[in-house]
Amino acid sequence: MGDIKLGAFSISLTVKDIHASKAFYEKLGFTYKGGDINHNWIVLKNGISVIGLFQGMFDKNMLTFNPGWDQEAKHLDEFDDVRVVQQHLKEQGIALTAEADETTVGPAYIMLTDPDGNPILIDQHR
Repeated sequence: MGDIKLGAFSISLTVKDIHASKAFYEKLGFTYKGGDINHNWIVLKNGISVIGLFQGMFDKNMLTFNPGWDQEAKHLDEFDDVRVVQQHLKEQGIALTAEADETTVGPAYIMLTDPDGNPILIDQHR
């Protein structure tokens, strides 16, 4: 298999105070893109840079990829389904910490951890 397409990239930050973090990143030029601050998560954007702010949802910051989306969260006509990515990673000998059900289609996610303990989420929304 050639290069695997992981989709749109963002960093998901675990924050202590989502309002303070939102204000800070807005001062850096980020603007609201999506999410619900009342449910303790939002997505901010500056150019092609995307960050998600999450309060109380997970323990560590993580790299996030979204198969099927471009950096504008617009649907791509062609993309590698998360289950294809999962199979590729398994063939490469990469251990997954969460797996997608390969008998399903549509939204699903997988998780893995890099050699330094950084979590990676591959989260397909469509």
